[in-house]
Amino acid sequence: MGEVKRHSDKARELNARAWRERLTRRIADLDPSSIDSLYGLEPVYEPGEGLPGLLPEEFVAVQCPYCGERLETRVDLTADEPSYIEDCQVCCRPIEFSVEREQTGALLAVKVQRVD
Repeated sequence: MGEVKRHSDKARELNARAWRERLTRRIADLDPSSIDSLYGLEPVYEPGEGLPGLLPEEFVAVQCPYCGERLETRVDLTADEPSYIEDCQVCCRPIEFSVEREQTGALLAVKVQRVD
């Protein structure tokens, strides 16, 4: 009876080892997009990288709704928020920026309005 038990333990150990090796190979073969898909994650935008043909940020010229001065601002295309508030560089009053993007993430329009 002792031999049967040793054989069973040995077979179980071999099966466990084979299973660990298969799992290790599967994990090692995963690329970043497969991992994102597996866990339902959004793609990560690294600085200096982006979607092909798409910049992570753009600079746009707008007119302050308070003082009328033209100013240039940076629009972060990787941010999830469709609007944000930034002070005018001239009169220091708060301006609400509303960003419209295409499905691909490309910038469509930037609208500015007074906060008050």
